[in-house]
Amino acid sequence: MSTENEGTAVPPAPSAPPVPVDAPAASAPQAASAAGASTTPAPPHASGGAQGPELVHAGPAPAYASAQGQQHGAPGGPEGAWPPPQPPGTPSYADGGAGGAGGVGGPGGAGPTGVWGAGYQQPAPKPKNGRGGLVAAILVAALVAGGLGGGLGYTLAKNNDDGSSTTLSASDSGGSVKRDAGTVAGVAQRALPSTVTIEAESTNGEGGTGTGFVFDKQGHIVTNNHVVADAVDGGKLTATFPNGKKYDAEVVGHAQGYDVAVIKLKNAPSDLRPLTLGNSDQVAVGDSTIAIGAPFGLSNTVTTGIISAKNRPVASSDGSGSNASYMSALQTDASINPGNSGGPLLDAQGNVIGINSAIQSTSGGGLGGTSQSGSIGLGFAIPINQAKYVAQQLIKTGKPVYAKIGASVSLEDSTGGAKITTEGAGGSAPVESGGPAAKAGLKPGDVITKLDDHVIDSGPTLIGEIWTHKPGDKVKITYERDGQTHTVDLTLGSRTGDS
Repeated sequence: MSTENEGTAVPPAPSAPPVPVDAPAASAPQAASAAGASTTPAPPHASGGAQGPELVHAGPAPAYASAQGQQHGAPGGPEGAWPPPQPPGTPSYADGGAGGAGGVGGPGGAGPTGVWGAGYQQPAPKPKNGRGGLVAAILVAALVAGGLGGGLGYTLAKNNDDGSSTTLSASDSGGSVKRDAGTVAGVAQRALPSTVTIEAESTNGEGGTGTGFVFDKQGHIVTNNHVVADAVDGGKLTATFPNGKKYDAEVVGHAQGYDVAVIKLKNAPSDLRPLTLGNSDQVAVGDSTIAIGAPFGLSNTVTTGIISAKNRPVASSDGSGSNASYMSALQTDASINPGNSGGPLLDAQGNVIGINSAIQSTSGGGLGGTSQSGSIGLGFAIPINQAKYVAQQLIKTGKPVYAKIGASVSLEDSTGGAKITTEGAGGSAPVESGGPAAKAGLKPGDVITKLDDHVIDSGPTLIGEIWTHKPGDKVKITYERDGQTHTVDLTLGSRTGDS
């Protein structure tokens, strides 16, 4: 699956919520400002088509963008192969912000269209008297209803009061309002205070809204790279907690390839409560999920669902043709929309099992369309085991570390595997001299079909699987050469940085 964060055409942000019927109409300038802008790039997500992200199955019909002859360097391939160029037609994260960071990117491609970013730019504020008028109207209606009810009640009581009636009084309490820890309400009650709504703005004023969560007591917040990308080079970054407290923040490190970033609060409070991290390797299809984020700018929104699939290959790009992100995602049907990017995906106990990053959208909206689509029940999250490792590296050194095999693979549509190209990117060798692939005996033209027990149906799938590992991990590679199947052990190498 592939997604794009911005794409060639930036979709406008959704218009502002409708103004109450009894509120005065907004002025022309206000109406125009509500037309919106879009957010920024997001990384790894589904395979794609030209009009939007598309879900990629590891089966016979992957939805990766067809590279038609273009080749990408597999993670850690020859220097000239990094970062791998974006496959032609790869959709972007279609964020909801003003061309800036902050969109849940999603799968896209040849099938169902449009996976895109979940970052969202806040719509223009509504006239102050709009809501006031509505509140006043509701209050008047409530008073009228209360007076009418009281009058009727008194009349009926008077007419029926013959001295023989029995009065039954209602109980003073509707029962205990205590929420058990295992309920959705209980999980939300504990997790919400540790989530933040992130606003990123570039030096030219573009940006969007995303989500993040408290990683440690020192003030580090984990989110998506595409949420904060606008603020990386001198932009403005803020994080707002559900209690309304707002803090300036700075980017500690960001990994475009993983679509993970870490920011740090300035003057962080002393009472921060980091969310508990779960074990994404132990997640099973059918497990309950809870997502927290700011869909379409609506901060602190909680939605629920289940894990609907695991190890879903998702690729994404910023639309420039040079920056690509890949992940082997957790798929969930919890409602995820633009603005949910970077927010936590929790299990039923409230443990973080993933970072919400991408969605699949229909062909009617998303990238290049006239409007943004919302959730259709296909959301994708970066597994927390991978994100935790990346975040720790970013906090420690400020730079991401990627596992690699040291070979360039084709990203053209394929169900047969990941083919090692005959030429490397930029004229470099397709198999890095002295690299892991070379030491394992792999050669140009070999087609990798499995990594350990995971079926590899294309180049993006291989990259996503490699990046679920750490440098130094030993993996088993199954490949085909001249019609024969071979298996070899390979120790993954490492590469530091996105460039």
